[in-house]
Amino acid sequence: MASSSHESVPPSSGHSSQPPDSVPPSSRRSYLPPPPPKALDVQLERMFGFLIQLGQFGRMTGQAVMSLFSRPFEFKATVYQMQALGVRSLGIASVVSLFTGLVMATQFAYGLQKFGGMEYTGRIVGLSFARELAPALTALVVGGRIGSGITAELGSMAVTEQIDAIRALGADPIKKLVLPRLLASTMVMPILAAFALVLGFAGAMFITSIEFGLPSGFFLQTALESVRFSDYFSGMFKTPFFGAIIALVGCHFGMRTRGGTEGVGNATTRSVVAISIAILVSDFVLTKVSMLIWPAGSA
Repeated sequence: MASSSHESVPPSSGHSSQPPDSVPPSSRRSYLPPPPPKALDVQLERMFGFLIQLGQFGRMTGQAVMSLFSRPFEFKATVYQMQALGVRSLGIASVVSLFTGLVMATQFAYGLQKFGGMEYTGRIVGLSFARELAPALTALVVGGRIGSGITAELGSMAVTEQIDAIRALGADPIKKLVLPRLLASTMVMPILAAFALVLGFAGAMFITSIEFGLPSGFFLQTALESVRFSDYFSGMFKTPFFGAIIALVGCHFGMRTRGGTEGVGNATTRSVVAISIAILVSDFVLTKVSMLIWPAGSA
């Protein structure tokens, strides 16, 4: 009689989308897979997610600005971040600015030589570097390095719950982590851009003298005649904003990292992309503002 006590149990099929035979046909529609989301719903979800991210970013920015006026002042942490974000970025800033100057001078001198206007190379290179290339290109290249480092560092702290431990100890993570990086990045970007301007112009002056026989003194004189203080200030005016964007975007993605090491990698990638787009968009806006403050032809 032992054999009659066993009942045949159908094998478990996991999460099968096929209904069993015992289910009446009227109830089988509940076993159908859900329809795929519509394209409009996907776009709306992405838009809402972007607005949420924008609100969180604005809130963190406001908290960072307000923490600037509260004690204690993170002086040592700010100096350390200036060394980590600024001094260690001199190498990549030097290489990028030097070879950009070499390429620009070679291209312009070669093109102007056909029309007998090679003496205008210094003017064009000087204006291009002073107004746009030195600040924007330095912010793009150095911003990728700084932003990825900030996101990876804070993201590792977030997934290991170190940021939660800072809150548990009664400290403010915005004050301890975000503000020093914000101040350091804002202060070092003008210095890096000025350094890139000098080095890039020196590279352009060197290559035109060696390859095209244009005297270095003449190159420098023509450039200084065309580049005014307004051109220099209109370029340097943008660099503190670029530095603030780099630090804030990097901190935003870093402090909201989830998902372990894979999440850190995804947050770092998103941070670099967002920083690059934000710098290009803000560069256009700040260029229009600088043109209003320092119109063309002003000293």
